Amino acid sequence: MHRFSSNRKSESLPLQPNVKPSNGRLTVPSAGAILSSGVSIKGSVKFKTDMVIDGKLEGTIDSVGRLTVGKNAHIRGEIRTRSATVHGTVDGNLTAGEHCELRSGCTLRGEIEASRLVVEEDATFIGSAAIASEDDLFGSRVASRVWKN
Repeated sequence: MHRFSSNRKSESLPLQPNVKPSNGRLTVPSAGAILSSGVSIKGSVKFKTDMVIDGKLEGTIDSVGRLTVGKNAHIRGEIRTRSATVHGTVDGNLTAGEHCELRSGCTLRGEIEASRLVVEEDATFIGSAAIASEDDLFGSRVASRVWKN
């Protein structure tokens, strides 16, 4: 017995987080997930490809994919991902195997460990950053250069 009619049009969520890179184009994940503004989650989030978080999350994020923290987002907890672009607020440590970008208007309070770090003008970063190879980040060796704010 089918509970849903096959005649009904599927409703898709708009893939338009409030995230605009410096070139002015809208960033939309090609095959990822979106946690919209107004949504709150407590717990762990895991994903494999792309994810845009524009809501509130308290807990951990663990991924081999790309994370975009939207302008409305507030994340409180640990983040471990391949790459991260932050437009909103993060309170916690962030480890990115490839790169981390702190965009204008964002706030990050915590430690950053990444192979490459980009900090735009007007980004707020309170904490420390360690720049190291991907092997160092996910291993136990010490980072090669450390900057403290």
